[in-house]
Amino acid sequence: MTKTKLIGIVGSLVVAASALALPARAETEKLSVVATFSIIGDFAQIVGGDRIELRTLVGPNSDAHVYEPRPADAIALARADVVLVNGLLFEGFLQRLVEASGTSAAIATLTEGADIVHDPDGGHYHYVNGEAIFHAAPNDPHAWQSVSNAKIYVENIARTFCAADAEDCSTYEADAAAYLDELTALDVEIRQSMDAIPEERRVAVVAHNAFRYFERDYGITFLAPQGVSTESEASAADVASLIREIREKRAAAVFAENISDARLVEQIAWKPVSRSAARSTPTRFRRAADPRPLTST
Repeated sequence: MTKTKLIGIVGSLVVAASALALPARAETEKLSVVATFSIIGDFAQIVGGDRIELRTLVGPNSDAHVYEPRPADAIALARADVVLVNGLLFEGFLQRLVEASGTSAAIATLTEGADIVHDPDGGHYHYVNGEAIFHAAPNDPHAWQSVSNAKIYVENIARTFCAADAEDCSTYEADAAAYLDELTALDVEIRQSMDAIPEERRVAVVAHNAFRYFERDYGITFLAPQGVSTESEASAADVASLIREIREKRAAAVFAENISDARLVEQIAWKPVSRSAARSTPTRFRRAADPRPLTST
């Protein structure tokens, strides 16, 4: 039996049993919230605090683009008061999960009102079991990487919580306002940090072409192996071509993500270069989840 069929069966059972179950708020006196992935979950927890009961479907170190929902997710949606989603085709699993759950929860799309990067031919690769899979998207869905957009997410969350729980609205708004101040300070800190880096050194290599909002807002260029190869292993010629581009643009760092196949960027990071290139382009390597400072290779 496929996961989709299983979720559908469980969803039907959830809907049938809902008349016999007490609503989640009646049992817990908390707003029942489902967030589709961990970043939205973090925002929701800050705004909601101990007044919400939060379930995050796609946790840290997982990829929402390729996530396969479980029957428990359909049950969570059926019981929710609020479902927080990114939108812009980021959660490919969402529509079938909502239908399977039969949820009556308010579904808030947090990118509404955000400054979106449009690209009719856009998309990016994700690695699944060693295979590069292209995710087509006319709008870049990674909008939270712009701090100004992250503030829109937070405002949308507060507005959604207030609509579902008017009694605690003032608290949601106060917590959101405090967090917005922190985000404003973060934006200033990022800009000051970027200003301290010479423009010609603001080039880095990433495995996943998903940082265009950060590029747009903060004046940094990311090179990604998107389009280098659609196979699990890039050819030596492909890697050499990308390395030449990295040298030409004097990339200063290489970052690997913990949700992407790191083999290609690791190969790039440790690729021997000439002494002159090494002097002019000190490549650094770090995984995105590694808190240690970058060290020269």
